Amino acid sequence: MSSPVPYTSEACCQISPVNSAYQPKGEKIKLGKYDEVYAVGDKSSSTVVINIFDIFGFYPQTQQGADIIAEKLGARVLMPDFFFGKPYPLDQFPAKTEEQKKFYQNFFATTASFGNVMPGLLDLAKELREQGATKVFVYGFCWGGKVATLSGCKTTEVDGKTIPIFDAVAAIHPAMMSAEDGKHLLVPIAIFPSGDESVDEYKKLIDELKTKPWADKNAYRVYSNMHHGWAAARADLDNEDNNREYMDVYGRLVTFFQNA
Repeated sequence: MSSPVPYTSEACCQISPVNSAYQPKGEKIKLGKYDEVYAVGDKSSSTVVINIFDIFGFYPQTQQGADIIAEKLGARVLMPDFFFGKPYPLDQFPAKTEEQKKFYQNFFATTASFGNVMPGLLDLAKELREQGATKVFVYGFCWGGKVATLSGCKTTEVDGKTIPIFDAVAAIHPAMMSAEDGKHLLVPIAIFPSGDESVDEYKKLIDELKTKPWADKNAYRVYSNMHHGWAAARADLDNEDNNREYMDVYGRLVTFFQNA
């Protein structure tokens, strides 16, 4: 099927989630406008990390990654239900019929549209700062990687000063990756594409980011041997190669946030 937006890999439209027996360590709480937020880690930590899941919503592999970051970074990790109980339905994926293809494109135009999701994300980050967080990070997968990247272009007011809402952002096997986004970024970014993402667009983005004053804090690695989704709902952690690269990318995320 054709991609609904530029720079979305064909694999993003085709690879289905993988079952996992992992038991998440966190809990579900209410926070801000969200009735369901997966929360894990030190509740008293002044470092808070927000995760934007992929279109399939809560999945054990995505929660497992949040658990890893919370433990290794000593942070509070929050995963809000950005879709309010309506993630992409598996009975519509992959989209094969014309009706399913229309459903797929409509999902990105409505439930997963940046206009719908971004205000809640930014409000949550502001609320966390008001509650005492001194470092607020965000990372996202696939569609969520694009949202995380765009959020790194936003500012807020704290004590009369205009500052970036997030201290650093990260995108893992991001969909809709565009070099244009790099022009507006205000904070360090980590980008970890799979072998299914656009190499040309990735290189253009990296070239753009080299001009930033904080370029030395950025982190990059192309996981060319991995499929789109290998670190989130589509991770097959029974596969030795996938498991190794999964652990590697979460280790890199922790190091990136430590240095940001």
